Amino acid sequence: MSQLATYDVVVVGGGPSGATAAHTLALAGRSVLLLDRAGRIKPCGGAVPPTLIREFDIPSHLIVARVGGARIFSPASRCVEMPIQSDGYVGMVDREVFDEWLRDRAKTAGAQRIDATFETLTRGDDGVSVVTYRTKTNETQSVRAKSIIGADGANSAVVRQAMPKAKKVPFVFAYHEVIRIPEGAKPVSGDGYDRGRCDIYYQGAYSPDFYAWVFPHGDTASVGTGTARKGFSLREATGALRSSCGLDKMQTIRREGAPIPLRPLKRWDNGRDVVLAGDAAGVVAPASGEGIYYAMTGGRLAAEAVEQFLLTGKAGALATARRRFMRTHGRVFWILGIMQSFWYSNDKRRERFVTMCNDRDVQRLTWESYMNKKLVRADPLAHVRIFFKDLAHLCGLISPTR
Repeated sequence: MSQLATYDVVVVGGGPSGATAAHTLALAGRSVLLLDRAGRIKPCGGAVPPTLIREFDIPSHLIVARVGGARIFSPASRCVEMPIQSDGYVGMVDREVFDEWLRDRAKTAGAQRIDATFETLTRGDDGVSVVTYRTKTNETQSVRAKSIIGADGANSAVVRQAMPKAKKVPFVFAYHEVIRIPEGAKPVSGDGYDRGRCDIYYQGAYSPDFYAWVFPHGDTASVGTGTARKGFSLREATGALRSSCGLDKMQTIRREGAPIPLRPLKRWDNGRDVVLAGDAAGVVAPASGEGIYYAMTGGRLAAEAVEQFLLTGKAGALATARRRFMRTHGRVFWILGIMQSFWYSNDKRRERFVTMCNDRDVQRLTWESYMNKKLVRADPLAHVRIFFKDLAHLCGLISPTR
């Protein structure tokens, strides 16, 4: 065991969370090994808020589109426009390009990157963890790791081995197809495709308990859906959505599917040398399914927790990643979780939910909270108005179509 290379940290998974963690620790001068299985891309609409672009120094060329609003379709096919009322926008990224750029940035900062699949986590005679992985040439290799960051997705092998008692969280299974839409091309039918707008469908034909989407990515688009209902065909629903939007004749570039967790795990560390980040930690926002910003924030917090652990030798430092994340974002996750469990539960409630989205106060506070990743507190009267409107909807005092 003493002949194995030893790293300060091994990061398992090179998505936005793992790549951000590796970059942060490499900049701090730590020896970092980033294990990533090449070619694996998570199904994702690719939306990122402006605050992510600022906080993580994302260059403008990675933003393939700037969206100025959304259009929402109810179960009864009513359409609600949700324009961003300020000068803000939603940035769109192509995950294939975006994730690779993040991994390259980590490598440039000093992390060693290996195209490999994590296999096992064991311990040497001295108690130091041994990480075994399989390379793309099918060779099995091992290294020693003073610490490990598990950023290997919702079905995390790191969680299964290092934290086998971790309670499973609910999932939405997501699927999307990335299609090519050349400049000037127009859908052959449907409600129209707009490169500057996201379309969201709360319709049972496309998703019985979540939503479906058409998100622009410049010369491509992500068309997909999600559900927690077993047996529902995501591929058929996506095909039907493409057909209804007049996008069924467009070239399909790739297809991807994966489970998306909708609740943070109760614990992100094993109390010894492992801490989680990204989907492995469950940091995908309920109701919206947004994950990129929270993944990168969680990756940075995990890296900072590992840095404190390496400096002090105190395993308790690893728990600070979750505490700090939940202190900032826990209330938002709680509110979105309640919203999803209630308003998405049936078409009658989803119809009322779409009606609420037609309210200008709701739209303004929603967009401001999304773009800045903070609950808006500056307009208490708007919150009061929304509260009473929500109460009226809950009591059935407002028509679902008003």
